[in-house]
Amino acid sequence: MEYTFNRSPFTGKEAKHLANVMKSGKICGDGLYTKRCNQWIEEKTGAAGAYLTTSCTQALEMSALLTEIRPGDEVILPSYTFVSTANAFALRGAQLVFVDIRPDTNNIDETLIEGAITDKTKAIVPVHYAGVGCEMDTICAIAAEHGLTVIEDAAQGVMAFYKGRALGSIGDYGCFSFHETKNYSMGEGGAILIKDPQKTDMAEIVREKGTDRSRFLRGQVDKYSWVSIGSSYLPSELNAAYLWPQLEMAEEINQARLVCWNRYFEDLRDLQEAGRIRLPVIPAECEHNAHMFYLKTADLEERTRLIAWLKEQGVQAVFHYVPLHSARAGKLYGRFHGEDRYTTKESERLVRLPMYYGLTPEDVGSIAERIHAFFAQK
Repeated sequence: MEYTFNRSPFTGKEAKHLANVMKSGKICGDGLYTKRCNQWIEEKTGAAGAYLTTSCTQALEMSALLTEIRPGDEVILPSYTFVSTANAFALRGAQLVFVDIRPDTNNIDETLIEGAITDKTKAIVPVHYAGVGCEMDTICAIAAEHGLTVIEDAAQGVMAFYKGRALGSIGDYGCFSFHETKNYSMGEGGAILIKDPQKTDMAEIVREKGTDRSRFLRGQVDKYSWVSIGSSYLPSELNAAYLWPQLEMAEEINQARLVCWNRYFEDLRDLQEAGRIRLPVIPAECEHNAHMFYLKTADLEERTRLIAWLKEQGVQAVFHYVPLHSARAGKLYGRFHGEDRYTTKESERLVRLPMYYGLTPEDVGSIAERIHAFFAQK
């Protein structure tokens, strides 16, 4: 049997909700399903406001606009992340300041942030890798001391928590992804979460092309006009309708993924104990969402051989980010602060294994057997 790396989540109820939208005649954004999804996010996270967007990329871009990032500002972030995290701020003219990651979680090393702050620093952007929370208490305390905005890239963090608080709801802004590779999907999509109730009106304006159209539709103003800069960040109502049945089953989907994640961990634990691989670390204060399961090999050469071996055995495994500071654009728009002790080293060791809703514990057991077979060769 062959195992693909990812399958987009599907409940079987999507077609019914899509048909409802088409019958309603309203397929543009902010219809019934968009409002349902927004409300679900607010209730699950405690955010003062939550708004679906066309992608997590655009949620990040909205956060840059709301933070009033301008040319010459600096933004601190990890280099081990997807390019959208950086693009959102580089587009506004900011200088990217990359700092090293922790080798246990692959998250930004919170102890290195303060040393990277200058009088130009405007924001800190922690990325919750694999749905495992960054050390947010420390990060938020540093931000408060220096008057900085915290923007959480929680693309992988839906239904994950840090000290009981939902990822994406702890900083000033949080950004979710509902891309087809995520735990809950609308194909392409995302959401921005707002912590301060006083900033929700401006978030609506930025999301509505810089107009106060949302206030007009609620009858709060007698006409709407252009009041600020913004863009069109609203997804189609069809996308929201596809997402909604998954959010209704969010707990079930989450638990099914966790069962498979735990099976991977148990089946591969002996290889870690033998010193052959490293498995994910979940800090005690974090509740993860089984967004991904990965292992770390000894080095890049062993990782390359393992991925090739698994492909021959019918298992699609992949590696993840090439550190942004090593890329051409990363060198052009940013700099790495301090020493790269772990970012490159850990990125070259990491292998992501198949993980999706619909994968079974038996599937995981079969994949784990093939991994054991690879290491038994030596």
